[in-house]
Amino acid sequence: MKTQTLRQQKLKEALRNREQLFAAWVSYGHPSITETFAKAGFDFIAIDMEHSTISLTEGQRIIAACQSEGVPCLPRPVSHSNDYIKPLLESGADGMLIQMVNTAEEVRHLINDLKFPPIGKRSYGVSRAQGYGFDFDEYITHWNETSTFIIQVESIDAVNNIEKLLAFDEIDAVMIGPYDISGSLGVPGQLNHPKVLEASKKVIKACKKFGKSCGTQLNDPNPENIQSLFDMGYTFAILGSDLFVLWKWAEQMQQIIKSMR
Repeated sequence: MKTQTLRQQKLKEALRNREQLFAAWVSYGHPSITETFAKAGFDFIAIDMEHSTISLTEGQRIIAACQSEGVPCLPRPVSHSNDYIKPLLESGADGMLIQMVNTAEEVRHLINDLKFPPIGKRSYGVSRAQGYGFDFDEYITHWNETSTFIIQVESIDAVNNIEKLLAFDEIDAVMIGPYDISGSLGVPGQLNHPKVLEASKKVIKACKKFGKSCGTQLNDPNPENIQSLFDMGYTFAILGSDLFVLWKWAEQMQQIIKSMR
């Protein structure tokens, strides 16, 4: 197998084995940020194209920057539309992290877009993903079994449907979005509300039952709160983003400036 296939296989196996993994978001379009993050030793880097203005062209550059350091890259497209998913796959993404998945019907639709026949309905083409033709045979031969598919559970509807969602073998992992879950429960922003905590526990338990990895995001990570996540049953942690790094730094500078005026 070539480097691309081995990189994809390593991540998928780690998720399927429920190993403890570390990841990060990138929300800004310049590939230098991604290259810097990729040197930190993350197991994968996700591109936040849902809450940013990163274009498809910038997405391809970020994917390439990430992979130049040997790190798998999983975009999160702005919608479930194949108008966004397909160009990112053709750009060489190692898989997808799909936001706001609520029903089994949505999962089936996404599998059709993500996987080649006979599992899905993805069409065959030649682009960066296939090494511009040089790696075509290897790519189409191994993609279905090595690519990563992570869904985000971000509503009480998804929580209630969790076992139906996880019944699809093609799903490798779940990322829990507690903030959006809190909104769907009528307690927006109350991440420690008993209803939110109970919903998260239900998803964590289901992931363990079905042998899927389960993760969430920490915006202010440190060894203690990362370990707390793992102790709760999570198996991967997304340790913030470039935006949060700059935000927190800017807040510190703001306080310094105010104190010295």
